[in-house]
Amino acid sequence: MDSNEKTLNTFATRVRQMILQYAELKKENDELYALVDQREKEIKQLQEELSQAEVDYNSLKMAKMLEVTDGDMEGAQKRVAKLIRDVNKCITLLSEK
Repeated sequence: MDSNEKTLNTFATRVRQMILQYAELKKENDELYALVDQREKEIKQLQEELSQAEVDYNSLKMAKMLEVTDGDMEGAQKRVAKLIRDVNKCITLLSEK
């Protein structure tokens, strides 16, 4: 009977250890999921900032292309005409697809 009790106590101890280990692993897993969620939010925010920066950059580039300085009206007209041709090319390519 002593041997059975000892085996049963050992088994109970091991089960308690496994339960504690499970609880620790579950806590760690939850922390890791929270960290992943936080990183995903940061990535999304950075992607939005990058998109906004690209839009701002393109706007500034367009403004620079259209900038008229020192009476350079003819140059500005050429740049606008080039932009119009580029837009027309894009429209043509899109309509072909």
